[in-house]
Amino acid sequence: MAAPDLTELLNPASWAAAQAEAALPLAQAAMAVGRLDQQIAALPRDRRAGAITRLALTEVEAMLWAQGTPLRREEIGRDLMEARASTDLDAMKQARWAIRRLEGQTRLDDLRSFLALHRPDSDHLPPPLHGRPTGRDFDDSARDFLALADGFADLHPIARGCATGTAWRLAQLSAPEDLIEGAVWNARSMAAPCEALCFLPLGRHGRLTAQGGTIADRLARHLDAVTQGASDARRDLSRLTLWAQQARQATAQIKGRNPARIIDALMVQPLMTTAMVEEQAGISRDTAERLLRRMQRDGLVREITGTRRFRLWTAAA
Repeated sequence: MAAPDLTELLNPASWAAAQAEAALPLAQAAMAVGRLDQQIAALPRDRRAGAITRLALTEVEAMLWAQGTPLRREEIGRDLMEARASTDLDAMKQARWAIRRLEGQTRLDDLRSFLALHRPDSDHLPPPLHGRPTGRDFDDSARDFLALADGFADLHPIARGCATGTAWRLAQLSAPEDLIEGAVWNARSMAAPCEALCFLPLGRHGRLTAQGGTIADRLARHLDAVTQGASDARRDLSRLTLWAQQARQATAQIKGRNPARIIDALMVQPLMTTAMVEEQAGISRDTAERLLRRMQRDGLVREITGTRRFRLWTAAA
């Protein structure tokens, strides 16, 4: 079957027909997302925010690797906490932007703010190196894209994410080599009906690969990625819960509740300094340092900086 032309790719009726044919995989994707959403909604409020950040770090790591600018999630977390990290500064800047947007920062209908673009005083500026339209040309492209997104409003939010992903590229809102900006917008948009999720995680399951083929092919790949990504996210969060249970058992012989307080603290935040553990757990600095070192020796926590100062700790889940 020949690939669709641009008119068909932007035709809501064509996407609605493909959605109807994909009723079963769409239902499976929606069920996987619903389970993840309820798993996070059931967490205490402080742990809920930590879970979103944990998933966002994993998601941005996958995006950057797919784009060819690999950064590990621990390195991204270090940068967010203002620890030193020797890395690609442009990639880190994009990672920082993506994390904040996935956590829910900035409205989706203001694309200048969403993309962190400064409105120029004049349209007579040299073309930017990033290859997107500027000035009124960008405003026109943004208006066209949002109008297209509104045209897909009758689609299920998950299926709409595939259609608007195609529309983002055709509107040229990002440079051709930039695979992240549109993906972040779509991840946020698809999660709009969710109770606790700010974005839908797709992880390494093909969202940022080539998007050729028919509308049915694109939608099938997209729905499979949503299902697999949500399932992986649930397993990641479940591993953290299992880690907490095992860590409590392993530290049960230590007198007092301080180990349990540290375990609870590390479940709230993916990465913590010793000072953060001290504050979150309500214990002294000396106690935090002593117990963290002991838990590190026992394989319960990891220190990711390898330095003597500004060390960052994470659960060894």
